[in-house]
Amino acid sequence: MKGCTHTNQIRDVQPHTRGCEECLKMGDTWVHLRLCLTCGHVGCCDSSKNKHATKHFHSSKHPIIKSFEPGEDWGWCYVDEVELDLA
Repeated sequence: MKGCTHTNQIRDVQPHTRGCEECLKMGDTWVHLRLCLTCGHVGCCDSSKNKHATKHFHSSKHPIIKSFEPGEDWGWCYVDEVELDLA
């Protein structure tokens, strides 16, 4: 099983907003939120029409996000395409 080789890029971040940063600016909605563990960007998930978390990865190359949903402790490495247990 392939593992994540980018955990050294996880930082102790504070979320920039309580919702998707770009959707809030646009006045749009989202389905679920993701937190970038490198910089604290909050973006909407790929089930949301704007997919801002993935767009943030493509523009920043920050590899790891975690669910920003209450009670969820999982993450995702975009580069290695593996789920992470962040509990």
